[in-house]
This record gives sequence, C-alpha cells and structure tokens, in this order.
Amino acid sequence: MLLKEINVGELTLNPFEKIGKDWCLITAGDSDCFNTMTASWGGLGVLWNKNVASCYIRPQRYTKEFVDRYEYFTLTFFPDGYRDALALCGRVSGRDHDKPKETGLTPVSTGESVTFEEASLVLVCRKLFAQEMKEESFIDKEVLKKNYPNMDLHTIYFGEIVKAYSN
Repeated sequence: MLLKEINVGELTLNPFEKIGKDWCLITAGDSDCFNTMTASWGGLGVLWNKNVASCYIRPQRYTKEFVDRYEYFTLTFFPDGYRDALALCGRVSGRDHDKPKETGLTPVSTGESVTFEEASLVLVCRKLFAQEMKEESFIDKEVLKKNYPNMDLHTIYFGEIVKAYSN
C-alpha cells in the first residue's frame, strides 16, 4: 500500500465533508473475496472509550453479507477525480459486476481487510456492534417516510478504528 500508517488521533478531517459530500467506500472481505459499496452516510467519534466509525447498510446490499461475515471493514476515502468510480460502486451490485475492474480501482490488503491503492485515507475498523433499525424507533416519522419508502431499514454498524492510513 502506498499510504503510511498514522495515529488515529492525528486525523484532521471534517466528517460532514468527507462522508456526506465526498463519499467513501465501505469494504469487507479478504484479498480472495470482498465487496465494496459507496457510502454518504456515517459518522466518526468516540463511543465506549474508543475511536469509532459508524456506517449504515441496507439489507439488500451485497456488501452487507461481507460486513456481517468478517470481523473488519474499511472506510476508504479518495482524492478528487474518483467521483465516477464512487458513483458506479453505489449504483451496481458486486453480485453482478466486477467493481474494481469496471472502476479501475486497485484492491490491496490491509492485513485485516481490503482497501484500494488509489486512496488518500483509509480507516480500518473492527466491528463492535451491529443492530437493525426498527420502524418503532423513529421519533420523527417524516425521516422514516422520506428515507425508507420501501421499509428497507439500514443495519447500523459501529467499528473501532484500529488503524488509519494517509498520504
């Protein structure tokens, strides 16, 4: 991998910009078998005295099978110029498409999971918690109606950020 490992405490990023505007890839699996998907929802913070990332995956997403099966996942951020690749990874399923081949992204192992050589920032996360959202848990029912017309509520994942890589 071309990136160097950094201390998680050295991260200086705006999560609203990095996740919500720039997007990232959630990837899980190993070098032989993995899948990735684009995410524009998520968070970074401190929970249970650990540096954590949260991500949200709908039940029909192929990547969910990998996140459920493996102990680790990565959140991968890219420099400018990768919007089309990220859009494709969010639009098509890895069940039917070879996303790395179609996007030109180069998979690389972190030792715990998979990321991409073209990344500018990688967070390696060890799963701590997963829970399916429930309709009755929504206090603001408009959020539910607007974001879940098919009632395909996300599973929430919290992962401890165990490694970070940056250029």
